[in-house]
Amino acid sequence: MAKVDVADQVLEFYSESIPQHVGIIMDGNGRWAQQKGMPRVYGHKKGVDAVREAVKFSRKVGIKSLTLFAFSSENWKRPEDEVSGLMELFMLVLTREVKTLHKNNVRLKIVGDLDGFSKSIQDKVVSAHELTKDNTGLILNVAANYGGRWDIVQASKILAEKVKSNELNSGDITEELFDSVTSFSDQAPLDLMIRTGGEMRISNFLLWQAAYAELYFTPLYWPDFKDQTFAQAIESFAGTERRFGLTGEQVKD
Repeated sequence: MAKVDVADQVLEFYSESIPQHVGIIMDGNGRWAQQKGMPRVYGHKKGVDAVREAVKFSRKVGIKSLTLFAFSSENWKRPEDEVSGLMELFMLVLTREVKTLHKNNVRLKIVGDLDGFSKSIQDKVVSAHELTKDNTGLILNVAANYGGRWDIVQASKILAEKVKSNELNSGDITEELFDSVTSFSDQAPLDLMIRTGGEMRISNFLLWQAAYAELYFTPLYWPDFKDQTFAQAIESFAGTERRFGLTGEQVKD
């Protein structure tokens, strides 16, 4: 019997309800490895396989933007050997994976405070952006040295400078204008946020963008995140009435 393609099933049943922008907190890599008696960095390496599958699935079902929380601004506080291993893995991924993404028409965007990384990583990021900038398929955002509060502060600074230089009056600042200077202003609004690993919080991820996003939590650790779990998250999303402050009757009308 032929293997059923989960992405095809999603398109068959939920083609009208595919989220345009999905954010994922890829939690549980370290715990997954520890349960297997392996060092935490091993879990992060296996997590890269799950990233490949999630990107492939997103492309198949027509998601426009996939934002992955790879390294938060708070993760620098983790044990030195784990941070060092993560930096080596980040460098390796930027070296090996970008050509494949480019071949598949994926635009890669690294979002966060890049000044915190080594010069070699910064150079790799610039090269990856340059190579994939004209691609028209899935936008893959990798949030690295990123925090939702950082994004809000950066946007505030941009607008403050405009007010200071008399390009803008403070009274002209609206939600729409503020949104236009955040890190994801060029993309569809966040529809769905997924978190693996069993925790039920958003941990400073996409704070501004998550205002009306649907949330989906799964106890699975990130290395065990497969197409079926992604499909379940989309099924949950499709079954939610998104009211954006309106009543159910107004939405139906």
